[in-house]
Amino acid sequence: MSDPRHTPLRDRHEALGASFTDFGGWSMPVRYTSDLAEHHAVRTAAGLFDISHMAEFLVEGPGAGAFLDYALAGRLSTLPIWKAKYSLLLAPDGGIVDDLIVYRLADERFFVVANAGNREPVAAAFAERVAGQDATVTDATDEYALIAVQGPAALAILADVEAIAEIGRPLADLPYYAATDASFQGAPLLIARTGYTGEDGFELYIRSADAGALWDALFAAGESHDLVPAGLAARDTLRLEAGMPLYGHELSLDIRPAQAGLGRVVAADKDDFVGKDGVTPGPDAPVLVGLVADGKRAGRAGYAVFDGDTQVGEITSGALSPTLGHPIAMALVSPDASAPGTELTIDVRGTRIPATVTALPFYRRTK
Repeated sequence: MSDPRHTPLRDRHEALGASFTDFGGWSMPVRYTSDLAEHHAVRTAAGLFDISHMAEFLVEGPGAGAFLDYALAGRLSTLPIWKAKYSLLLAPDGGIVDDLIVYRLADERFFVVANAGNREPVAAAFAERVAGQDATVTDATDEYALIAVQGPAALAILADVEAIAEIGRPLADLPYYAATDASFQGAPLLIARTGYTGEDGFELYIRSADAGALWDALFAAGESHDLVPAGLAARDTLRLEAGMPLYGHELSLDIRPAQAGLGRVVAADKDDFVGKDGVTPGPDAPVLVGLVADGKRAGRAGYAVFDGDTQVGEITSGALSPTLGHPIAMALVSPDASAPGTELTIDVRGTRIPATVTALPFYRRTK
């Protein structure tokens, strides 16, 4: 087994006292001070995340849009320039290879961001599916670093970074799931109003060699806005509260999009795309639901879910919600047990904890 990779910001994380974990083949900061403090900072002020482990692909050529329409579940050929779209890469049988975000940078140029642990499966699928298409796919993962500023103060923090210039449009006017070109100290910079926390925020793509200086500038600008560095532990509880799926938990090769509440992502009326024939799950296939409980004992991934004495499903992600103060979980359960308001129980290390099915997300920010 190869050693985990390090992002270009490793020395910054060590200087800040970060603890590290292996994630998707990368050594990533899991926390700097406390999971709770970092989580609350993102909900009330801002958090600074290094997510340079994510995989990036450039798709270019006259047939780039048509290729992505065939390779992915969504319709990307009609995506306006500087807009982003969440999509799915499906296996031929309809299972989910990865969930990803596609940015259109020009008529014939797209930027695709995939999960770190799925870089190789995504690269292999793209290489196979681009054959015969008037397009090229380049794995640009090693060229880019990715830094996220998430939280209510995110816009103000970016506005205070004087070295960010030549912005294609004012960041204050940038809609959610849109992007713009910019520069940082003369280096090309892509800024997207996207994120994985349920808060307002931005994700900044920059060449790896310039990442350290950008991190330092954001950190300095954020000091007066109560920004803190945040690790993967806070990122996980934030995305769970926001009802956002995590590959390997809510999404996998065994799950069809509709089971995970992502049927809307599939453009089923397209003439052809990989996975189209298998995209519809069977009538008894488990579906993703939210579960809320009282007390402090939370269900975790893999814990069984019961309706009476009958097991009807399994927790995919769970935690004691730092924002809401009670246990929350996402679970795949039988369709018969999936209606909001259904009373179920979670087996938490031998004790049955009552839980109620609820609509996702658990938390929605006030805009």
